[in-house]
Amino acid sequence: MDEHQFIECLIHYGLTRQEAIVYHRLLTDGKQTGYEIAKATGISRSNAYSALAALTEKGAAYILEENAKKYIPVALEEFCENSIRRMQEEKAWMLENLPSSYVDEEGYITIEGESNISNKIHNLLNETEERVYLSCSYLYLSEFQEELMKLEQQGKKVVIITDGVCPLENVQVYTGDSKGKQIGIITDSKHVLTGEYGKGSMNTCLYSGKKNFVMLYKNALANEIKLMTLSKEKQ
Repeated sequence: MDEHQFIECLIHYGLTRQEAIVYHRLLTDGKQTGYEIAKATGISRSNAYSALAALTEKGAAYILEENAKKYIPVALEEFCENSIRRMQEEKAWMLENLPSSYVDEEGYITIEGESNISNKIHNLLNETEERVYLSCSYLYLSEFQEELMKLEQQGKKVVIITDGVCPLENVQVYTGDSKGKQIGIITDSKHVLTGEYGKGSMNTCLYSGKKNFVMLYKNALANEIKLMTLSKEKQ
């Protein structure tokens, strides 16, 4: 097991690094005292007890009153589900209480980082109302397969422009030359994201809802599809 990655994942659930280390130790070794945790992790005793107190407060640990006070971990799945449920409730509250003065004005936005680009594409797919055009290497299609399948099942138009075998059925597929690290998506003729994506790339994309940019990219995809169709007819 990759302990470092496990700790990083726990941090995403609202734990500090020190709390995540202590919780990981509890999950690994079972019930322990603050002294035992400090000894096992190398954390000072005062910090170990502070982390344990925080874990009980955050719903990641319980206290056992024995000869010495011991702590046991809340099951990982239970802790994660509780955290997700709380965050969903807080999300709903924030959306209801969003300041009315907020105005959504999108310009040309640079999105950097593989995970940030991936998250944006997932979100665009989840928000698609009528149709989506996705252009990328077949190597990355499986990453978005779940959302694409859901759109197809909902009767929404799904068009894939790729360079290899598409793992999806019942969608419109155009196959052509290698896409390399280039990726692009247009949803509902309203939103466009395009740029580089994937392992070994710069992972930088441009995102916009500007009409002129959307039309420019839409025409580029249309021309690409025409060339693919002509090439296939000649063959």
